[in-house]
Amino acid sequence: MTRRDFSKASFAAILAAQSAPFILRGQGAKRYKVVLIGCGWWGMNILNTALASGTCEVSALCDVDQRMLDKACESLQGQNISNPKRYKDFREVLAREKPDIAIVATPDHWHPLITIEACKQGAHVYVEKPVSHTVLEGSAMVAAARKYGRKVQVGTHRRVSPHNLSAYEFVHSGKLGKIATAKCFIAYGGGAEKPKQNSEPPKELDWDMWCGPAPLRHFCGDMNNLWSGAIHPRGFRNYLDFANGQVADWGVHWIDQVLWFTGRTSPVSCYSTGGRPVLGPAIYNDQEQTSDAPDHQIAVWKFADGFDLTWEHRRFANNNHMKGENVGVLFYAEKGILHLGWQQGWTFYPSNSKEPSVHVEAQLHEPDGQNIKELWSDFITSIETDVLPVCDIEKGHQASAMCLMANVSMKLGRSIVWNGKTERTGDPEADALLRRDYRGSWQYPV
Repeated sequence: MTRRDFSKASFAAILAAQSAPFILRGQGAKRYKVVLIGCGWWGMNILNTALASGTCEVSALCDVDQRMLDKACESLQGQNISNPKRYKDFREVLAREKPDIAIVATPDHWHPLITIEACKQGAHVYVEKPVSHTVLEGSAMVAAARKYGRKVQVGTHRRVSPHNLSAYEFVHSGKLGKIATAKCFIAYGGGAEKPKQNSEPPKELDWDMWCGPAPLRHFCGDMNNLWSGAIHPRGFRNYLDFANGQVADWGVHWIDQVLWFTGRTSPVSCYSTGGRPVLGPAIYNDQEQTSDAPDHQIAVWKFADGFDLTWEHRRFANNNHMKGENVGVLFYAEKGILHLGWQQGWTFYPSNSKEPSVHVEAQLHEPDGQNIKELWSDFITSIETDVLPVCDIEKGHQASAMCLMANVSMKLGRSIVWNGKTERTGDPEADALLRRDYRGSWQYPV
């Protein structure tokens, strides 16, 4: 691994600061009462990391699927944690348990209401990305965090990943020169999507509550094949009633990195296009359904100073023509290109071919190759020192809003302008898509 004159000392200092709460925490330090809302695989990753940190104890678990609750409890029993209280309604667990911290790891469409209620009930919140399903929900989440004085950490953990921190330092040392433009991308293989049969929800699942404020869609699920593409438990990300496709699932991580690296907060315009030429037309009827998110999408955001950011995803054709990993950010700059990736770290390719490239490996934790440990440390530090966490809700909202406005542009088939202060476009048709009507008695947050 070649680092040239990369500052190892300062990099080590950054890592030490991020891991300090795990190392320096005394035996008499406060242990936080934590509830997990959304007990799937990723929610349990967060909870297990929180428990391993020694900073908290689990008070209760909450999920609308009894099978998820049972599986989570079984996992905790393996850690000598027995019989946590179980709830199916987030309102009950928050009102009765009065937790210090709520972990919100539900599907995207539930993030806003649960986070806002948790803040109202006095809990600090760790919420998964993207923060919301529509733009104005995110605005309401920021307002709630500030109104109730709660710390809200968003799961954009790449802000604390060691190799991302070292890339940030490399860029800000001047070795890359002026960044002219950036491209965020992800490309995986895939083919046509076969419709999945609708079925009655299993008796253990409260499907009406799972859908909540979203439309009550026909159920399709497969607990035996978690990667089947069915809505529940993992496939919801590509069903636009509940999430916003790859741009919001994967794109929010990399778009957030560009905002962080360049110090920007919001663009002045956005154009996006995409479709389903490989997956095929979206199907939804009483017998069967497919997902409806695009299999490819391109978005371009323009900033006030002329900088532009591009997003591209493909769920077909892989990325075999390019060097390096098939995910990440390409920073195009005066002195070369920096590819900031995930599992393969980052690489700087100098414009001068006579100069050696620079590469730094990733330092990720299992399972699933992540850095929740460092993000949880920062979260606890933010609570104890009364400072905003590194992935504060406002930053999470800014990155999420960019993803969501791309889908607004794609749906309209035209560019939209953006006012970052008012969080409006000035276009009545576009502004109407910044929120949606909630189902039944659920009230859209303000």
